[in-house]
Amino acid sequence: MKIKWIGHACFVIGAKERRIVTDPFEKDVPYDFPKIVADVVTVSHEHFDHNAVHRIVGDPGVVRKVGEETLNGIAFHGIGSYHDNEGGKQRGKNVLFAYTLEGIRLAHLGDLGAPLDDAQRKALKDVEVLFIPVGGHFTIDAKQAAEIACSLPALRVVIPMHFRTERIGDWPIETVDPFAEMMDNVKRIGGSEVLITRETLPESLEVWILDHA
Repeated sequence: MKIKWIGHACFVIGAKERRIVTDPFEKDVPYDFPKIVADVVTVSHEHFDHNAVHRIVGDPGVVRKVGEETLNGIAFHGIGSYHDNEGGKQRGKNVLFAYTLEGIRLAHLGDLGAPLDDAQRKALKDVEVLFIPVGGHFTIDAKQAAEIACSLPALRVVIPMHFRTERIGDWPIETVDPFAEMMDNVKRIGGSEVLITRETLPESLEVWILDHA
């Protein structure tokens, strides 16, 4: 499958089964947003920088709820969480989505704002590729993200997201560097896209840092 980081928490995941887009953002988020056609869009929560489904071309199915849901042949597991460390009192709820494409288990954590609890960790125990926020302030920070990454036993690839780049220099979130400094086997891909297959999954945990599109 091909994974492309558009920016912020938005990825395009093109697999044999379907084409999935995660957390598309509105025009107020200063990343370029190309024409994107998708079969399914996942929305972790209803904030403008994560729920701009109308920007996706065509008529994709949308997954945005906690629970089990099969859409366009893909079984999604929505796991409840919070956007802050106060039970949602500051920023509300957030949904973690796990699903399987081409035999690889993936999970996108949206704007997770608190460490995983035992139930959430159990639900993610088979995840091999993880999209995780690392910038802090609105989400978990680098230290919390590193702890989560190191706690999931099947994990082989961590792709950080929701961090400060040159496009959003005045946002109160950190760059990817603090997270990268806490992790081993960090690879800067040098582009916005990466290919991955069951056969090319690394044997041990690696961090893949993408450039935005």
